[in-house]
Amino acid sequence: MVVGTGIRAARHTTLEAREEMRAAQKLFYLTTDPVSERWIRSTNASAESLAGCYRTGESRAIAYERMVDKILRAVRSGRNVCGAFYGHPGVFVLPSHEAIRRSRAEGWPARMVPGISAEDCLFADLGIDPARSGCQSFEATDLLVHRRRFDPSSALLIWQAGLVGRSEFRRRFSKTALAALGRRLGRAYGARHPVVLYEASAFSAFEPIVRTTTIAELSSAALNGRTTLFLPPKPRNPDPAVLHELRISTRDAARAGPCWQSGA
Repeated sequence: MVVGTGIRAARHTTLEAREEMRAAQKLFYLTTDPVSERWIRSTNASAESLAGCYRTGESRAIAYERMVDKILRAVRSGRNVCGAFYGHPGVFVLPSHEAIRRSRAEGWPARMVPGISAEDCLFADLGIDPARSGCQSFEATDLLVHRRRFDPSSALLIWQAGLVGRSEFRRRFSKTALAALGRRLGRAYGARHPVVLYEASAFSAFEPIVRTTTIAELSSAALNGRTTLFLPPKPRNPDPAVLHELRISTRDAARAGPCWQSGA
């Protein structure tokens, strides 16, 4: 069983996830703060952190393999195992998907319980309805390396911007890679287009971090692994032929326009 603890552990953790965590004979977890860690440990005496799988300067892929191995060894022992991951366990959590895949391949039952993700928090905190202009989502390094195509008239989310160009586990980000990301975005949006730097709050007593800059200034911004970039959409031009065919007025078409505002 793999569950998500949400961004604010305990407050965001669903009843289903709590039940699975408590019932587990072995609970593994990966979280980002000591408060969440204390709460998770209080739910199950067998709780063991997976954070020790990381090594500074080492590829994250190696750390993920260690996590999967730990989980699978416990599964093979016949115990009821639960892996609890920060946020949504299926969003940017490679070990969760791989642990489920391998467990099923070996004949062990496995499934995933969803959790509240950073994207859910972003939509709420910035007041964004992704259905209004559409929403695209890319991991920062993947966007650059694979020349991902995106539509500037739709909202754009860029994940792990502070880790762009990094495959190893480090706290520092690369300004060179960030500058390359800025150039890529600048060609599509223009240098003056706004960029929101967003970090969801893990604690109810604190507000989320929301800073606004421009693409031109992005390379000098202070980012970390939790920073998500949100680029509001550029204006759209409806197709007159389609409007006529569907009998939709220009005014009605405009009601589905961009919803981001700088004061969000």
